[in-house]
Amino acid sequence: MSLDLNKVAAQIEGMAQSLKSEQQDRESRLGNALDTLRLKSADVASLRKKIENSKTTWLVAGLTNELSGRYKPVPCHPDFAVLAADGSHIDVDRHTSARCCLINIGSVVLRYGNKPDAMLRSEPMLYASEQDLTIVDPLGSGSQPIERDLLGIKRAVAECQALVELCEELPADMPALALLDGTLILWGLGGQAYPDYVRKELLENGFLQALDKLREIGRNKKLALASYISFPRSTDVVNALRVALCPYDPPDCDRNCPRSVPDSQRACEAVAGVQDSALFSRILEHGERSATFISRSSVVQKHYGENEVRFFYLKTDEEIARVEFPRWAEERGLVDMLQTLVLDQCRRGQGYPVALSEAHEQAVVTGADREQFQYLVELALSEKHLPTATSAKSRSKRTKWI
Repeated sequence: MSLDLNKVAAQIEGMAQSLKSEQQDRESRLGNALDTLRLKSADVASLRKKIENSKTTWLVAGLTNELSGRYKPVPCHPDFAVLAADGSHIDVDRHTSARCCLINIGSVVLRYGNKPDAMLRSEPMLYASEQDLTIVDPLGSGSQPIERDLLGIKRAVAECQALVELCEELPADMPALALLDGTLILWGLGGQAYPDYVRKELLENGFLQALDKLREIGRNKKLALASYISFPRSTDVVNALRVALCPYDPPDCDRNCPRSVPDSQRACEAVAGVQDSALFSRILEHGERSATFISRSSVVQKHYGENEVRFFYLKTDEEIARVEFPRWAEERGLVDMLQTLVLDQCRRGQGYPVALSEAHEQAVVTGADREQFQYLVELALSEKHLPTATSAKSRSKRTKWI
């Protein structure tokens, strides 16, 4: 039986009613967050020290030299370029005979000014050998198949490597912005989810090595790197306000506020549940960006070094976006240019950076593409007289039942 939308509709109505009843509480918490932000902006140094010494169960943004700064866009050189890379993939299908996967990377270079130009291309990469599909521990303790979440991380590495190739071809005298979609933080490689040799292969020898190359390219070119997060749900900055409200110094959630302590008795709960985007939607005017903040995620602090991730919030004509960039972009005075070019891209792309939209169009793999890919795989196996058997489950899904 298909989905019973009549039953679902009643549940959706209940959800909407629940959200409506919670709206007043959310507004109250947002008001508390705004008041705390204004109050603590006068003593950022003290709050920074308190954050650095805190032990919280939630991710807290690190502070630079301010908390509530607002910056308008500045004029940019009329001749500039925007580069972007995005990817899609077809995962390993365990129900088929051939174990393989595909990553398709879309790349875009848009040049503006006196000599406008555009380059759009896609590059599919098939991974089929055991070496391609597995990360092996050089010490011989085991191996890790590259599929599902790990394939998504490998795709992120390939996207960044594609940006390196684009940036190497840039003229030295042209200001440029290199864009990725989503975050610069490879969250999946933090913690104990994967062994160290996997982290070394994909993070240190892959993603971070690509960031290092972009940093080196930027020594001789006016190049900024950023990632764009549309409709972010992060709470890093609000969590800094939670630290500010904590009566303990330093804050230690596990020791001072164990689970036995009711939420109503925790001072930080006055702003809990507020998203950063809601906070900055009340502070920023169109085109403005917030102060710069530092990601204090464990994977960044342990591994990123000079590529430490920083971020600001930007109010475009459509939304509050989170823009992440490596520390070296700020050290080289590129944040103003970065803000201006991201905003310009959003206005050209109906609210979303047009270069990223075009890169996505080059990279996207449709349902029809996936079926055709599987057909080509089976055809190639058949022509080589190799087995093309699929699982009973896969055959059942493909069969039309009366």
